Amino acid sequence: MKRENQLRTLYNLHWVALIVLMFMIAGCATVPVTGRRSLNLIPESQELALGLESYQQVLSESEIVKSGAEFEMVRRVGRKIAAASDRPGYEWEFSLIRDEATVNAFCLPGGKVAIYTGILPVAENEAGLATVMAHEIAHAIARHGGERMTDDLAFQIGGMGLEALLNEKSETTRSVVLAAYGIGGQVGILLPFSRAQESEADHIGLVYMAKAGYDPRESIRFWERMGKSAGGSAPPEWLSTHPSHGTRVEQLQKWMPEALTYYKPAP
Repeated sequence: MKRENQLRTLYNLHWVALIVLMFMIAGCATVPVTGRRSLNLIPESQELALGLESYQQVLSESEIVKSGAEFEMVRRVGRKIAAASDRPGYEWEFSLIRDEATVNAFCLPGGKVAIYTGILPVAENEAGLATVMAHEIAHAIARHGGERMTDDLAFQIGGMGLEALLNEKSETTRSVVLAAYGIGGQVGILLPFSRAQESEADHIGLVYMAKAGYDPRESIRFWERMGKSAGGSAPPEWLSTHPSHGTRVEQLQKWMPEALTYYKPAP
């Protein structure tokens, strides 16, 4: 039995090693603005297809605003930010969803952008809306969605390797160690990585809104308003997928000199 377990362990580790090798030889991409090298094993064609499918599903289940001042503002701001991103190959679409209770927005791969009316009172003006849209567009341009899927895959592979190494241990030991790996990975790897992507989207978005002709300093005022609207409902930063509003403001202030070099106020 012991010999059989050893062979099974070697077999499992063999496959884990092959998968790790795939990660090592996979092409890395450079994220715009920040210059960070990112690993993404998800084909961009697959990301675009998933983005379009998800976007169409959301729109089919929502009440879409198709006219009016707010609708025109969303399209106007979106087109300016899209032009500033200088991203070829995207078929940009900008939708306004009537939902006063949802303070949110998103941009899916391929340039499919949706704004919920619930965020407009917090945005207050075009520059505030530009902050939101530039941030969401930055996520898509940086391919954060595919990168998160890759990161999740790497975490699963790590679990497979650990399980193989624990093959000869007792069931209790395996359960305890694997549970600790799951909790530790979530708090120590996946959540911090998600916060890093949020911060990167803030950085990229700040530059995009400045290039589009919106005062990047408005981003700080927007996040201060978001902080007030959230009240004390946010979880501790270390348990959240997003940086705290205070951390966000500090980081934006750090990147502001760079963004201001791109900002050209309208005459």
